[in-house]
Amino acid sequence: MSELTLTVMRLGFLAVLWLFVIVAVQVIRSDLFGTRVTQRGSRRGNAEGRAGQQQGGGGRQAAQPPTQRQRRGAPTKLVVSEGTLTGTTVALQGQTITLGRAHDSTIVLDDDYASSRHARIYPDRDGQWIVEDLGSTNGTYLDRSRLTTPTPIPLGAPIRIGKTVIELRK
Repeated sequence: MSELTLTVMRLGFLAVLWLFVIVAVQVIRSDLFGTRVTQRGSRRGNAEGRAGQQQGGGGRQAAQPPTQRQRRGAPTKLVVSEGTLTGTTVALQGQTITLGRAHDSTIVLDDDYASSRHARIYPDRDGQWIVEDLGSTNGTYLDRSRLTTPTPIPLGAPIRIGKTVIELRK
């Protein structure tokens, strides 16, 4: 083999070795610092919620069918009260809210104890909100009891997923 071929092979091997080192450092960095949590304002669902609130909310309720209208004393928002997302608020507008580590979840949890698809919160036909554990490893807790079936959520009752606590509020 010529000297030029050996030099090119050595440089190629060196480039592949450095590529491996860079990828390994990125994996270690993501394990140490976790995934990046996106701000709620940049998500598509919140932009629609703000548009409905800017219209005064009156037009929003008139467009809903009679079974989906908000009744007095019904919760209007979901608030994160403990955890890394403390202060995050999601308006309740009749849509299903998913919680977990997956990037397409409504609330992305950066928590070692959360599954990628951990739980969901959805309205039933009577307008009451239901929380359901989606087969998570560490479980979902409603007011200190572990959920085994879809359960109605009382106003202000804490829903715990790992270190994150979420509540329904007016």
